[in-house]
Amino acid sequence: MYIMSLRTLCNNLRQLAVTNRQLCITHPGHGTNGFMSKLLLPATTTHCCGSNLGAGKQHDGSEVRQFHTTAAMERSKFIPFGRTGKQKYTVRPLPMVRYAGRDLDTGRIIHKRLGGGHKQRYRMLDYFREPPADDKVYEERVLDIQYDPNRSARIALVAGGNHKRYIIATVNMKAGDIIKTSGQVSRLSVTANEGDAYRLAALPIGQLVHGIPKYPGDHGRFCRAAGTSGQIVRKIGGMVVIQLPSKRQISVSDQCMVTIGRVSNEDHNKRVIGKAGRNRWLGIRPKSGLWHRKDGRHGRKIKPLPPIQVFMDKKQEGVHINV
Repeated sequence: MYIMSLRTLCNNLRQLAVTNRQLCITHPGHGTNGFMSKLLLPATTTHCCGSNLGAGKQHDGSEVRQFHTTAAMERSKFIPFGRTGKQKYTVRPLPMVRYAGRDLDTGRIIHKRLGGGHKQRYRMLDYFREPPADDKVYEERVLDIQYDPNRSARIALVAGGNHKRYIIATVNMKAGDIIKTSGQVSRLSVTANEGDAYRLAALPIGQLVHGIPKYPGDHGRFCRAAGTSGQIVRKIGGMVVIQLPSKRQISVSDQCMVTIGRVSNEDHNKRVIGKAGRNRWLGIRPKSGLWHRKDGRHGRKIKPLPPIQVFMDKKQEGVHINV
């Protein structure tokens, strides 16, 4: 408990140092064996905030050390894109705040299996594949296929017009490909290429899609992990039934925009960890070494599939379609 209280104190002091550049603390004594002195940032002895003490001295003769904020601590204030909606989109990898399974305010562990791991940077992904307002075909060129440490799938850097963005890459997508985004719906089903985005009403039955939204105008929410895809099962009265990788079926509006093909890195579930250290690289801490009784909670269970979940368009209130 004594060591944990010191760790919590140091975490709180570091958070205060980010917001107050002139925070002063007393130099730790010899009773802590240098534990706190290792965690403190190096600083020079200065006057204490708002005091008339001598240079670097208190009444009891102990030194006063000042907290200095570094460039890394300033960058750690970044809030991921989309949480507040105030950040501008950029393709530049951004630093992330990693709380290592601890509460932001108290510093206490709230998730025992998180902590450590290699440094990562956040890439802003654009999950919206909406067509232009005039329903013209919008073309983009794939510049590069990149690895993203924050997700299991590969990401593609695409450019169209005067801007760039990241999207989820498909299995056969490669640099130099031209992908299309179209909102046009013709009488005949289209023959789309992998990576193109169309409305569900324009696609044939049996087509594999990913990035499936719940409502028209929403961003892709289903089938975004590596190797996943949904399959169009049937169309009924302006609604399309799609079967997910879990065999569960959902029903969404045929005006939803989806991406053609299967998500890249389909062999992600076949990877071999190989050693305990690789999980630590990924930021996964080991389980407790205590013996736990096997109570059969994880045994095999045969359960019927749930009924089809219908996501009705919010604009069509009072309309119900039986699927």
